[in-house]
Amino acid sequence: MSTRPWIVDDDLWALIEPLLPPWPEKSPGPRPVADRHCLQGILYVLYNDIAWQLLPLELGFGSGQTCWRRLERWQQAGVFDQLHRILLAELNAAGRLDWSRACVDGSHIRAKKGAPRLVRRRSTGGRRAANTT
Repeated sequence: MSTRPWIVDDDLWALIEPLLPPWPEKSPGPRPVADRHCLQGILYVLYNDIAWQLLPLELGFGSGQTCWRRLERWQQAGVFDQLHRILLAELNAAGRLDWSRACVDGSHIRAKKGAPRLVRRRSTGGRRAANTT
């Protein structure tokens, strides 16, 4: 393992770069920080478990705010879901996954909305007071 695991090597970058949405041509503001540098900044923050504001500018990853915005943009574009699928497929093809240890939990299964209830629920609302007269 590298002493700086937030550095993205060329092979991994070749997988990630095509998944990233293009930068808008008419975007306001200064020229954006390169996507690869932002990704390394995101990984640095996550690896070192620091606040976005504490990302050192000297590392050349851009500001923490810039990296956070890019992370949000990529998350909304579904980049990390696609990357996860690609990496799983590559690891599976190389025989590097042990599927006997895989499990599915409720956080990975979509809940059915509007499904009929099988059990009648007990009301938690207030009840009328008994008549004492």
